[in-house]
Amino acid sequence: MYKDNSLIPSEAVRLAALGLLAKRPRVYADLARDIRHFTARIVGPSLDLLGPSLELLKIEGLVEAVDSKAPHDTQVIRLTGDGEAELQRLMNANLRGPMGEVNKLIVALKLHFLDLLTVEQRRQQLEMLMEVCDRELIRLNDLREHHVGSEGALLPWLDHEIEEVRQRRAWFLKLREAV
Repeated sequence: MYKDNSLIPSEAVRLAALGLLAKRPRVYADLARDIRHFTARIVGPSLDLLGPSLELLKIEGLVEAVDSKAPHDTQVIRLTGDGEAELQRLMNANLRGPMGEVNKLIVALKLHFLDLLTVEQRRQQLEMLMEVCDRELIRLNDLREHHVGSEGALLPWLDHEIEEVRQRRAWFLKLREAV
């Protein structure tokens, strides 16, 4: 985790693994496949997301095999109490900077596992996501104002980006009101 309590890229993979296991125990190989599928569909193949192996989660006591005598790839693994606590810590982490690839993945994971949080924690997460949008709007509007009067495609592109962020913020607000 970074100093500002935001997730480093490998922790996004950790969040994916723990969140999927919180939904239900899974076969080891299926869990690895599901994590790769989800992360690759959000950010594409990424060296930044070569996170800790699922074995490390076992060593740390965050997950355990239901039947340790089964072959490794067919073992069903589940979340432990420590794993649930780690999932809560990761779900409540901040988001960093503008909405880049890793942040998009973290937002997608937070939304995927939002139902694992209490109602108050859900609201807090959605408020945090709206604050990220607010900071992004400030940054983009400042850049736009700096380039007013310039020619080319920069201003129309910035207008497009600003509208996307406004729509994302409105969507988070609507979701928060529904919680």
